[in-house]
Amino acid sequence: MRCLTTVALSLSLFLVGLVGPIQAQLQMNFYANTCPNAEKIVQDFVSNHISNAPSLAAALLRMHFHDCFVRGCDGSVLINSTSGNAEKDAAPNLTVRGFGFIEAIKAVLEAQCPGIVSCADIIALASRDAIVFTGGPNWSVPTGRRDGRISNASEALANIPPPTSNFTNLQTLFANQGLDLKDLVLLSGAHTIGVSHCSSFTNRLYNFTGRGDQDPALDSEYAANLKSRKCPSLKDNTTIVEMDPGSRKTFDLSYYQLLLKRRGLFQSDSALTTNPTTLSNINQILKGSVEGFFSEFAKSMEKMGRINVKTGSSGVVRKQCSVANS
Repeated sequence: MRCLTTVALSLSLFLVGLVGPIQAQLQMNFYANTCPNAEKIVQDFVSNHISNAPSLAAALLRMHFHDCFVRGCDGSVLINSTSGNAEKDAAPNLTVRGFGFIEAIKAVLEAQCPGIVSCADIIALASRDAIVFTGGPNWSVPTGRRDGRISNASEALANIPPPTSNFTNLQTLFANQGLDLKDLVLLSGAHTIGVSHCSSFTNRLYNFTGRGDQDPALDSEYAANLKSRKCPSLKDNTTIVEMDPGSRKTFDLSYYQLLLKRRGLFQSDSALTTNPTTLSNINQILKGSVEGFFSEFAKSMEKMGRINVKTGSSGVVRKQCSVANS
């Protein structure tokens, strides 16, 4: 019996070792002893500044997403490159905003607790706090992430789902990060706030298959409005457009309602309605309440925030978020 117990214990420890690293090493209030006010400093900075630039809430959430999809949630999206080959130099990140905002929070934390709070944790906390302060959902953010040293443009290009993605591409890129189809639908719901540049979707309006045609999956009336009032040219790289027209400042169910009307702005939005599982998930969300959506969105955000995190002796704590070496 003792032998069996020992074997069982050894096996259970082995299994924990297999599944534990990503899930177990983050913890709530990780900085309680080393920098007790860390989370309040982040929260106060966000609350004091987000009202001056409420659009940053969507931008910070996008930054968090883009960071986690490349080498895990390690703050590598923040690193500057002198040779133009860092993550922020890749096409998916050229329109990411909020780098200065995160660096400003880091400066406050460095003044209070030098070398303690990682840039990766700042992104995770600030993006959550910004969404909450603009009326969106709340979610738990366990901390203890460490920062990465490597930032590669080609990896960003390969791993961040582009707005031109079809369903197969979305499924693959999300599965690569340990996220399932339900997570795909819920995290796409972040498109209920914020804006996009015309260049992210004008191919749907003017040159969908390379023959000067329009995407037949896009509602024709919506497409005509986009052409006449928003993006009159395929070459427009500067105009910005609401992703959720009439509701871009409100975290609600409108995005999903628009999907069923064939008015999702991106090809990747439209793709969610082409698969029976994701279409079912959309309908289930719409049958429920906003509060129910918030709750489910929170679960997927918590899951995303744990992707391939560096903890313990892995990674570093960068003194400047934009500089790779600490």
